Amino acid sequence: MSAEYATFGLAPAIRAGGVLPGGDYQVHRDFVDFVVDGRPLLFQLSDLDAVSPLASDIPPAIFTAQVQSLLLEADAPLEDGRYVIYGCPECEDLSCGAVTAVIEKDGDDFVWRDFAWQTRERADLELNGYHGIGPFRFRGDAYRSALTSLLDHPAAPRHRVLLIGSRVAVLARLAAALRTIGIGAEIAYDATDVPAEELRGYGAVAFGRAIGEPQRAAVREAFARAGAEVAWVDGLAPIVPLLVAQIEDALDRTPVERRRLTELTAVGDAAELEVTSTCRVQVTAYRQDRLHRVHVHEAFDDVLAAGRHRIALDPRATKGESFVVARTTGGALVAAVTH
Repeated sequence: MSAEYATFGLAPAIRAGGVLPGGDYQVHRDFVDFVVDGRPLLFQLSDLDAVSPLASDIPPAIFTAQVQSLLLEADAPLEDGRYVIYGCPECEDLSCGAVTAVIEKDGDDFVWRDFAWQTRERADLELNGYHGIGPFRFRGDAYRSALTSLLDHPAAPRHRVLLIGSRVAVLARLAAALRTIGIGAEIAYDATDVPAEELRGYGAVAFGRAIGEPQRAAVREAFARAGAEVAWVDGLAPIVPLLVAQIEDALDRTPVERRRLTELTAVGDAAELEVTSTCRVQVTAYRQDRLHRVHVHEAFDDVLAAGRHRIALDPRATKGESFVVARTTGGALVAAVTH
């Protein structure tokens, strides 16, 4: 079988959860993405909201079975020797659609070919094939080494955040929203009496704006004594979707060079952002008026090509203290609007 050799690797990735402007939720998923010739394979599938079967939040036995399946140590789960490469992040049901491919051995090499979008038992390559992707030939030793390393060092993301603040009602709503999308959240006023092993279970700590520097320093010291490395989040405003996006960004362990959304700034009536591959981007502006009412403006929701883009913002949505959230399949960024 003819196909040029491609390099095979793996990298941590996320499907960002969040509270959407309309009030809906999407679940946070951490997974391991396939890196082909140094670039995430998912980036070649424009505007696709999906995760690989190597999701780190599924039980160990199932995770191990997925690795063994990709190593061809088990029968193909679909007809014609096809395997799910990316599936629905919410339910992983084939009826929602999945990217599948034939995986086979050729000598010691592994070959991925005939990529297709599949919603039924059999794939229609003529109608739904990804004709511009693959085939990929991977050297067997590198392929096996990358996948088996997951079994030796399984991913262990810390989907928990400690919320420290004084506005209990806001914290309660924030914690509920985070739990809904799959991120554990606890509320505290400090971390003085929290056992070290519990502190090491957090991936991030978020401070409310009312928490002063002495209290912040005490919390940092408690985590340092416990040997716990966490991401620190300074809450920008008591706006739940905004804070969720901040925490999502803080929990994202994806290397910057392998993210789709890499930069966001907002000045006056425009936001500027950079994407590394074609993807759908949603840009939302938030502001809170003097009566603490939250105003939401959906500024943009469309597919963008790789590169830098300028998104117009309604001046009425950004007057006073305001913020912008940009969200794509692989993450979310937050920026304060400067004037």
